Amino acid sequence: MKNIFPKYPAALLAALLLASGCTDDFEDINTNPSTYTQSTFDANYLLTTSQLAYTGSSDFAYDTWRANLIYSATVIQGLSTVVSYWAGDKYLLNEAYTAAYWGGNTVGAYAEQVKPVTDMVEFTRGKAQYKNLHQVGRIMRALIMERLTDLYGDVPYNEAGKGYYTGTIRPKYDKQQDIYNDLLKEVEEATAALDPNADVPSGDVFYKGNIAQWQRLGNTLLLRLAMRLTKVDPAKAQAYATKVVGKTMQSNADNAYVVHDVAGARVTQNRNSQVLLGDGGQENYYVKWSQTFIDYLKGNNDPRLSKIAVTQLYLTDVSKTQNPGAISTPAVQKGMPNGKDLSGRAAFDISGAANYTTFPAYSSPSPGMIKRNGPTFVLTYGESELLLAEAAQRWGIGGSAAQHYNAGVTAAMTYLSQYDPTMAVAEAEATTYLAAHPYNAANGLEQINTQYWALTNTMLDFYESWANYRRSGFPALTPVVYPNNATNGQIPRRFPYPTSEITSNPDNYRDASAAVTGGDNLIGRVWWDK
Repeated sequence: MKNIFPKYPAALLAALLLASGCTDDFEDINTNPSTYTQSTFDANYLLTTSQLAYTGSSDFAYDTWRANLIYSATVIQGLSTVVSYWAGDKYLLNEAYTAAYWGGNTVGAYAEQVKPVTDMVEFTRGKAQYKNLHQVGRIMRALIMERLTDLYGDVPYNEAGKGYYTGTIRPKYDKQQDIYNDLLKEVEEATAALDPNADVPSGDVFYKGNIAQWQRLGNTLLLRLAMRLTKVDPAKAQAYATKVVGKTMQSNADNAYVVHDVAGARVTQNRNSQVLLGDGGQENYYVKWSQTFIDYLKGNNDPRLSKIAVTQLYLTDVSKTQNPGAISTPAVQKGMPNGKDLSGRAAFDISGAANYTTFPAYSSPSPGMIKRNGPTFVLTYGESELLLAEAAQRWGIGGSAAQHYNAGVTAAMTYLSQYDPTMAVAEAEATTYLAAHPYNAANGLEQINTQYWALTNTMLDFYESWANYRRSGFPALTPVVYPNNATNGQIPRRFPYPTSEITSNPDNYRDASAAVTGGDNLIGRVWWDK
């Protein structure tokens, strides 16, 4: 699949601005979606807006920087750092950072994503010329709301983003169980209603309006939603997984991703790259692949290692210039242990780590992964096949677990060429790897979900990596030990609600925060995480 940003007129910029204003409460963001009339406004612009916003924040990457990288990436031991404000690495609580994805004191998902996608769904409802766009909007809204509820638990859902239409400016928090039930319904109905003979969404950055691919994306999302329920409702998980057998993504050509445009408007930038290249600080020098992740790849002679990791990429902490002589040789790759700092305290300073020599000797994400015009991955064929492997292992549905596992691992390796041609892993290398590490049903769930962790780490989709870890329990991570942490040494399980909700939505916030199992904190649990 090839994704190139289409060029849109000024109306697109107006649509993008719908999601860009800073706000602390829903009253500010639930306003008239545009100054265009019903007859002149093209709702396709709102699809572009919601897709771009889903890949990163419009206010200097705060959603991505804080939620995906500072917290999710380090909690799941995909990345590691000694940067002091990367609180997730040490299980410390920074309330502004855990609130960033929601919104809090920055532009977050409710303003940038939920509002425009809800506008799209409402604006296109019942309009024949937007038959497919309406269904695509329902799928996009489910994709957006899944991440929000996975991070926080009970959240505003049914009433969210509808202030202009209903007058509700303090939306109630829906229970996560109810949210998931509705997400399953919405995605199933919307996917079934897509019509290859109807309109072609022109604002589609994922698939350029290819309805067959949207059908496969919808069914793959339905599978992922279903598998989230394996702890709490395995019967429903099995039932929905069964429905999508044979209907999910068929190859890496179906991968949903956005290729960013360096020369374009600010909202099109690759946000992971923006942070990891050091635009906001010294993340380029001090943020590395975690020792846990690199040891896993290295210990299994994984062909991905030489593609996703390099040493000696940045030689000083003040230079933003990448060293053209960076080393990709697998033998020299070395991950940084999590839970270390620059304090000088013997037990915690990185200089005391057993594998420490210099910072440049630790493995950084390779230049091909973090180039500014590179892709942000949304959902992939490799994820789909690994989830199908788990469904087959658990319930004997959809064919052979081993076959889906092999397809998933192969896809998880070969898709890397979609970052950059220099990162290509040949299918023969994946075949060799699988021959050396065959699927074993005796520990199949661990194999599948550890591979899922490896895949989503390479996608830099640490939101999903963390969610699936909480759901599956794999890989078996060892918590970091760090003084005065906020979790009593436990790996965090969710984000607390933004404190801004105390004043902007007090009654609903009070009830929701009181209902969190384990408390409204980093170790409280969302409904599906029993």
